[in-house]
Amino acid sequence: METNMFINNPSAHLPFSYTFTSSSNSSTTTSTTTDSTSGQWMDGRIWSKLPPSLLDRIIAFLPPPAFFRSRCVCKRFYGLLFSNTFLEIYLQLLPPRHNCFLFFKHKTLKSYIYKRGGGGGANDDGSNKAEGFLFDPNEIRWYRLSFPYIPSGFYPSGSSGGLVSWVSEEAGLKTILLCNPLVGSVSQLPPMSRPRLFPSIGLSVTPTSIDVTVAGDDLISPYAVKNLSSESFHVDAGGFFSLWAMASSLPRLCSLESGKMVYVGGKFYCMNYSPFSVLCYEVTGNRWIKIQAPMRRFLRSPSLLESRGRLVLVAAVEKSKLNVPKSLRLWCLQQDNATWVEIERMPQPLYTQFAVEEGGKGFECVGNQEFVMIVLRRASLQLLFDMVRKSWLWVPPCPYGGSSSGAGSGGSEGEVLQGFAYDPVLTTPVVSLLDQLALPFPGAC
Repeated sequence: METNMFINNPSAHLPFSYTFTSSSNSSTTTSTTTDSTSGQWMDGRIWSKLPPSLLDRIIAFLPPPAFFRSRCVCKRFYGLLFSNTFLEIYLQLLPPRHNCFLFFKHKTLKSYIYKRGGGGGANDDGSNKAEGFLFDPNEIRWYRLSFPYIPSGFYPSGSSGGLVSWVSEEAGLKTILLCNPLVGSVSQLPPMSRPRLFPSIGLSVTPTSIDVTVAGDDLISPYAVKNLSSESFHVDAGGFFSLWAMASSLPRLCSLESGKMVYVGGKFYCMNYSPFSVLCYEVTGNRWIKIQAPMRRFLRSPSLLESRGRLVLVAAVEKSKLNVPKSLRLWCLQQDNATWVEIERMPQPLYTQFAVEEGGKGFECVGNQEFVMIVLRRASLQLLFDMVRKSWLWVPPCPYGGSSSGAGSGGSEGEVLQGFAYDPVLTTPVVSLLDQLALPFPGAC
């Protein structure tokens, strides 16, 4: 029997909806149970006498879905999420990362600028409810997350350290919100120093620091003269604050359109267009450099992603004049920040099938550690690549939202599926440093 379990806390609705299997013989309770994975008997007289501190350490290692299911066991387990003692243990143990992907339906830049009617946001369907789709590549399983605490007029722009960033849609001085989807917490950064229309935003969050870099058109209208500039925000537990300081000038002939940046090794990277290249911002050195992309004249739908501490570029290659077969390739940027090395190429039979499904409409890529997710535009299909096992897998469509809003579906006209690497964590203490800086954001209760 399939049962949906919704977990709530006193201050906000937790967004996870879990599905699990319950036994039909649950009416009979005994002091011994069977471990279904090992077939061994577990004596309740022994396991019930574990010291609470040891039990808390065990629970801290549970993946997020199992942790939230465990909160139904008793009041003490339910209260662990609000226990400073448990959260301190959680931070000290540093449980293994649970690498996932978080997807949102989002309007394209063109439709955002020219087709946005009235004051509705990209996620505003009239009910002021934003939702995302969480994919676990280890279990090949989808979850749905809701963001009822995010005001209308904000769209997702990035994810790092268990936090998801949302930026205001209206042209002008942009506001960024940082939320933890697991607990429903929201913190606000001070408004940026320059008015912008649709900037590219990079986010890096650790337990002790927050770094944000914003680059793009310093304007408030699509018809204004472009003036590319960038600014950065920094706060850390050591007491250092840098509130939207203007960064160094961007290289000439820049064209930022993706809206996203990737953080790798103290640097933010984003794609530059016409022709393709990569822009790199060194945080400590406060300088921008331009890196030539591999095979830049023959790339299609290039994407940057972080994988196991490396910057990887994924793109389709179309080089018809030299009789080179069309393919999808992955390159890794070397430590000299200038040389690219091809690390993988999609098998040709699979690429033939991929090209048919993709139909020349383009695709988006997002990476998280050893996993790379390739999302086809205007299709309900995604392709998962495991860089360690060298395996490719077609991912089942997201079951939530109906046929028109499944993850991978383009939805209504002008919408695409936008993905981020997401590592769920129960607490991010660095956001407490923003309390003295944040102002109540529009729509807050």
